Amino acid sequence: MMPGLTPTAPWAAPQQARCPFQVQGVSSHPQAHQHSTSPLTTGLHAPLHPRAPKTGRALCAQHGSRHGRRGGAPSAWGRAPHTRPPAHRRPASAPPAKWRAGLLPAVKMALRCLRSAGKRRPHRDCAAGVGTGRAGRGGARRGGGGDWQGRAGTGRAGRGAAGASGGCTRRRSCCLRRPGMRKRNESVTVEHERAAAAPAPLDKGCSLRHSLRLAAADTGMKRPLGRRYGLWFRLRKLIIWLLGVYIAIPFLVKLCPAIQAKLVFLNFVRVPYFIDLKRPQDQGLNHTCNYYLQPEEDVTIGVWHTVPAALWKNARGKDQLWFEDALGSSHPVILYLHGNAGTRGGDHRVELYKVLSSLGYHVVTFDYRGWGDSIGSPSERGMTYDALHVFDWIKARSGDNPVYVWGHSLGTGVATNLVRRLCERETPPDALILESPFTNIREEARSHPFSVIYRYFPGFDWFFLDPITTSGIKFANDENVKYISCSLLILHAEDDPVVPFHLGKKLYNIAATSRSFRDYKVQFVPFHTDLGYRHKYIYRSPELPRILREFLGKSEHEHHH
Repeated sequence: MMPGLTPTAPWAAPQQARCPFQVQGVSSHPQAHQHSTSPLTTGLHAPLHPRAPKTGRALCAQHGSRHGRRGGAPSAWGRAPHTRPPAHRRPASAPPAKWRAGLLPAVKMALRCLRSAGKRRPHRDCAAGVGTGRAGRGGARRGGGGDWQGRAGTGRAGRGAAGASGGCTRRRSCCLRRPGMRKRNESVTVEHERAAAAPAPLDKGCSLRHSLRLAAADTGMKRPLGRRYGLWFRLRKLIIWLLGVYIAIPFLVKLCPAIQAKLVFLNFVRVPYFIDLKRPQDQGLNHTCNYYLQPEEDVTIGVWHTVPAALWKNARGKDQLWFEDALGSSHPVILYLHGNAGTRGGDHRVELYKVLSSLGYHVVTFDYRGWGDSIGSPSERGMTYDALHVFDWIKARSGDNPVYVWGHSLGTGVATNLVRRLCERETPPDALILESPFTNIREEARSHPFSVIYRYFPGFDWFFLDPITTSGIKFANDENVKYISCSLLILHAEDDPVVPFHLGKKLYNIAATSRSFRDYKVQFVPFHTDLGYRHKYIYRSPELPRILREFLGKSEHEHHH
């Protein structure tokens, strides 16, 4: 025993039998090694085995007993079994100061490990720590813990290899619940083994905390990189998909010319959708009647007839016969041919009917075959024949009243086709009005906003324009005006995004130099960009009534002469 210390139990060891652990300063408590001179172990002073572990499972060099190993059976190196006095004969005393000094830093380190683990902490039995346990009987009771297998704890009485270690008795997978946990657990295990070999108090700048900080930093750096990689992968996949569609569409249009025909007519687009074309009064046209005419077998077209505003009161509640007879009154008639998409009940078209009706004109409009509630398949020939049938129907009921043809957008192509045929049979209309016209369908398709993304595509004409011609769609206004012999009025807005202004100007230049208009008036009326009339709002112009009155008044005068 060390000087100044006397045994407190009858089985305490004599002074000359000192335990090496007392000399090394592991435990200076007088009762820490009272069992060293037990009758069962006295006289066994073999040296330490060269292969003995140098961690917390240290051997008592003097007595040959292995600390932390339960007594009752020979040790691994042939030493006598170690006995432990009964519980009622064990002295109860406070833990040594060095034991407390080693436990407190270990608990602090375990708490730091739990904080650094993130939101999801590891299992409560996996708390890492380095310290000495209380009972140390080979179990994991409580105290400074070990790694996940409980290999780093040392018992108080030196009888448990994993004594009082915080080792997890479950599978290792419970400690690896999220990415990066394996690295932290492995670094903690290495630090536990080092700390068990040299149980010195841990300072604030320990290498374990440094390694945990680096592991957390590495884990945090991987997530943004992975997120950016996933975003770039999705973006690249979307770009490749769009590029594939962009390249496939020209070949699809070339192989199926009917697709291009659908895009030219857009008859499948019915705007507005929820209106009953049989009831024009729902659109504010109380002086309008709905007809159905049959230009050909298996073809039926819907027609609206709006009488002049002066006859509005008389037209209320009247039937179709009354409206047909009203065409013979002294008011001129305008046959309106609308463009593609929508029906005769479109909003801007209804507003134009009201303007023309207020100026004293009958307005007759219809949906081509395949549009609205009309029956049939759309085609340029069929649209022209429908217009010719309605014109003849009007002339049969209007008598000597002037009849004008008004075409808008794609309807200008139908209007020039109609008027050219009427001029060839020497029954021309009194005047032709073209609103937002184009030269021909090929130039219009090249200038249309839909073709912007393919305008510079190699073989644009071969992929997109040739299928239109193959489908029999030409609408050659620039050719038709050379055979038209009647007054011509062209209305075009400079800010038209659908039919460029320069196409209307080009058509006017062709008509003005044509011989067929040598004896007739040709007028071009532009609308400035600041007015904002664009493609279909010229009816809003306050100058429109004056323009029509002057132009159509001269036409009527020429007609009578």
